[in-house]
Amino acid sequence: MKKILLLSDTHSYIDDRILYYAEQADEIWHAGDIGKLNVTDQLKNTGKPIIGVYGNIDNAEIRKEFPLNQRWMCEGVDVWITHIGGYPKKYNPNIKDEINKNPPKLFICGHSHILKVMMDKNLGLLHMNPGAAGKHGWHKKRTMLRFVIDGENIKDLEVIELQ
Repeated sequence: MKKILLLSDTHSYIDDRILYYAEQADEIWHAGDIGKLNVTDQLKNTGKPIIGVYGNIDNAEIRKEFPLNQRWMCEGVDVWITHIGGYPKKYNPNIKDEINKNPPKLFICGHSHILKVMMDKNLGLLHMNPGAAGKHGWHKKRTMLRFVIDGENIKDLEVIELQ
């Protein structure tokens, strides 16, 4: 069983509230637009592993440390994370063929700053976008997600609203 903290679109911003929730997680996943490496450095200081991808605002230094896509098995769940992924029926053209041929069980993206969790009934996958944890952007609420992966089950999903 793993407790996951999922965040995105920090845009160089990190605060004690984000770190508080990071310390409670077993793993921290970042869906891109990190902004500056000091964000992920502070997350690493919690001692928790970080899995992340770069986003469209991220510079060459961040792109050296984090790839465009990550796909791995977490317990019994096939996870794919990318920054600009789209939504069910409107996936990014760069990934559309692959996601249709070989869908993961959990597909995660960021970019929109819109918190959204939904099933893709056609592909049998769960789509998550944690919204934006940073202060830059048009969003009115800063959000993250936390959940548990227990074997093949994704459960105990919570929305975290940050002030």
